[in-house]
Amino acid sequence: MNGPQPVVVEGPAVDGRAARSAKTRDAIADALLDLLADGRLRPTAREIAERARVSVRSVYVHFDDLEDLFCVAAKRHFTRIAPLLAPAPATGALSQRADALVRQRIRLYAQAGAVARATRLHAAFSPTLARILREAQTRSRADLERLFAKELHTLSPAPRTSTLAVLDVLTGPDAWETLRERYDIDDETAIRRVTDSIVLHLRAARA
Repeated sequence: MNGPQPVVVEGPAVDGRAARSAKTRDAIADALLDLLADGRLRPTAREIAERARVSVRSVYVHFDDLEDLFCVAAKRHFTRIAPLLAPAPATGALSQRADALVRQRIRLYAQAGAVARATRLHAAFSPTLARILREAQTRSRADLERLFAKELHTLSPAPRTSTLAVLDVLTGPDAWETLRERYDIDDETAIRRVTDSIVLHLRAARA
């Protein structure tokens, strides 16, 4: 009669395969982020595979499709820049708070750069990226409400909403890209212009 069969322990081999798989997955996501940083906002699977030094087949083995890859890469990138999202201080004079916010936002935009632009571009075709974008917009508005609560609380609902909308535009990535790239305005001058606009708009709204 046969005795009990020995138990085969495959933990280390399984762990090794999992580690290699995770390493390849990270390499593919990083390759996409590198291509986005180079200005390739819609890279192909072949371009991503070549940058990651893997086969095109590996891209689709590790990700369901390019949308899945974009979502993973975007989350990976925004996790890296999370420390830049630390709230600006809500104390001090209006001009000080405005300046602190603008400087924080431009540090964030400098790091997010092409990845943020690609996220906005692909959000129209990806529910996950659209959700990531909505969450970022919600955080942005909440930050404006927190920083400028003193100025906003005296406004009735309609003027308050329109004031927030203008502040959102002034401090958004599109405004910064317009100032820096289309008009080639240097950082410090752009910071002063945006900060002054925030202060003037809030004072006018309260008048």
